[in-house]
Amino acid sequence: MYRKILVLTLLTLFFFGCAPALPPAPTVAAAQPPQVQTQAPTVPPTPSSATIVTVDDGLGRTVKLSGPAQRIVSLAPSNTEILFAIGAGPQVVGRDEFSDYPAQAKSLPSVGGSMGNYSNEQIVALKPDLVLAAGINTPDQVKSLESLGLTVYYLSNPDTLEGMYKNLQIVAQLTGHEDDANKLITSLKARVAAVDAKIATATNKPIVFYEVDATDPSKPYTYGPGTFGEALITEAGGVNFSDAAGITDQYPQVSLEQIVKTNPQIIILGDSAYGATPAAVNARAGWGTVAAVQNGMIFPFDDNLVSRPGPRLVDGLEQLAKLLHPELFQ
Repeated sequence: MYRKILVLTLLTLFFFGCAPALPPAPTVAAAQPPQVQTQAPTVPPTPSSATIVTVDDGLGRTVKLSGPAQRIVSLAPSNTEILFAIGAGPQVVGRDEFSDYPAQAKSLPSVGGSMGNYSNEQIVALKPDLVLAAGINTPDQVKSLESLGLTVYYLSNPDTLEGMYKNLQIVAQLTGHEDDANKLITSLKARVAAVDAKIATATNKPIVFYEVDATDPSKPYTYGPGTFGEALITEAGGVNFSDAAGITDQYPQVSLEQIVKTNPQIIILGDSAYGATPAAVNARAGWGTVAAVQNGMIFPFDDNLVSRPGPRLVDGLEQLAKLLHPELFQ
């Protein structure tokens, strides 16, 4: 879906030929004057004043920079994490209010973002040469920022780890950190391969209910097909609840009857940051017959490792694999 960035760099080298010294004058008056050897000078190539970066974004727009971006405003936590992970953190001058990782990102000026509301005035005041938008942003927001004379790149949300690696490469090209990104991707792929090798030896695949939101405990939300929640659970050696229950919605709200019938062996509390606890699940009416509740297989989990499509997805995969198959990670 993405096209490679065209980077044009012309370097000029000058080479000059020098005529050799004239030989001494002859002593014979009638002698002919010496021949002077000459060398045609090399014509230097035409220099280029800048490295142009051109790439199509997730909205099908062609975005052009006069060089790697040096003042970047990030509009999504995933973008912020990517920027810092590839070494472009010092180039970030602003971030959305939910960008809290790594820790140094929190010291950057916030441009808002709660309920999708950003401060365009604050963004303009930071004088960015690139605003990095994400899948949580709307095309209208991109147009609004562009109308203020800002350069905006829309980074689509990936739905696979390979897509996440591609996003790392795109951001690296926009910021001039290709080598850093390539090293990071190599490291991430090695870690994923190590998990895959262990999971390949697993003899069982437990059904996993990943709770996203239990504001209504009788009808919690979970991850369905086409989400990283499902993808990581599957790669970690589990069966996602939605697949086992035959649910096709991406973020379904499920009933107690569905949970009891599907009977997950493991419950992951992605909403633990909002107060969900194993004790609270144990106390829910009707949940006592569920295998995960009976066997104490309820685990709090940092949902940022699943919901933010950046390099920490690999952290999420590793942690899920250890929860689902602790016997393989002794």
